[in-house]
Amino acid sequence: MFLLVLFAGFFGEIQSQQLPQFSQYIFNGLHINPGYAGYKNAGYIQSTYRNQWAGLPGAPRTFTVTADLSANEGLMGFGVSLLSDEIGPTRTSTGLLTYSYRIQTGSESFLGLGVSGGASQYMIDGSKLDPNDLDDPDLPLGVQSIFTPNMNAGLFFHTPRFYAGFSAYNMVGRRVLEREDISLAFHDFHYYLTAGALLSLSDNIEFKPSFLIKEVKGAPTSYDLNGMFLFMERLWLGASYRSNLRLWKDNLEDNLNNRTALAFIAEVFATESLRIGYAYDTNLNALQDYRYNSHEISVGYYLTPRNVKLKNPRWF
Repeated sequence: MFLLVLFAGFFGEIQSQQLPQFSQYIFNGLHINPGYAGYKNAGYIQSTYRNQWAGLPGAPRTFTVTADLSANEGLMGFGVSLLSDEIGPTRTSTGLLTYSYRIQTGSESFLGLGVSGGASQYMIDGSKLDPNDLDDPDLPLGVQSIFTPNMNAGLFFHTPRFYAGFSAYNMVGRRVLEREDISLAFHDFHYYLTAGALLSLSDNIEFKPSFLIKEVKGAPTSYDLNGMFLFMERLWLGASYRSNLRLWKDNLEDNLNNRTALAFIAEVFATESLRIGYAYDTNLNALQDYRYNSHEISVGYYLTPRNVKLKNPRWF
């Protein structure tokens, strides 16, 4: 059965990289850091749909909706995150509430401390499996699901031209995962370290280099190197290189090129309130000959019109 071959081929990634990845996290840090909530200093809603390895049966499809706003003159942030992630016969659904508190550390620098909490549901539909052995006791019958609590925490430091963040995900909940065959993943800690800057190249062009390092037990350390250009304070164009390397003894002994990819990213402020983004990921690994590439679309909306004339616009 092809789906089972798919799971076997990518089990190392599914098991350890349980949390879905996004190429456009650089425009919405709430996907990787609860300390980001309220950073934009305005109410903001974003929806993202990612079709991973399009055309490959059983490949991941992820849909998210996030919303956050600030209060107390920007010193507090509140957020909501909803996620649905499908891989073959499995689906993971997560709902989180987020709170952050921002401490002013300088005239234009702030440190946000955030925490999010909620629950995740793992579901597997045994009717979508087509095993060689119909009496295999290890395969589920019908639809089975389990729930786990979930908690994440993060720090997010920023100035008008620089940001850095560190966060930890899946801090609770693993002990209740009695059926890891349903979740198809270990509920391990995930760590994210990120930083970036905004450099002015001319009156109408800005350049934003950034990086993200992702670490989880049992998988190679993953990193993203990003470069984005901002034109006329309206249009973002750039690219992201994603790969991995083995730093620790408990990293998997696998082919370190199996998750290498290049993403081309564009985002435009269609109006003062509406932003639209698209990312196209092309594989630089064993899948590149099969053209199973990825597509990601995002739509964001400011509840109050964004003013590009602000002294400190939120570009991160």
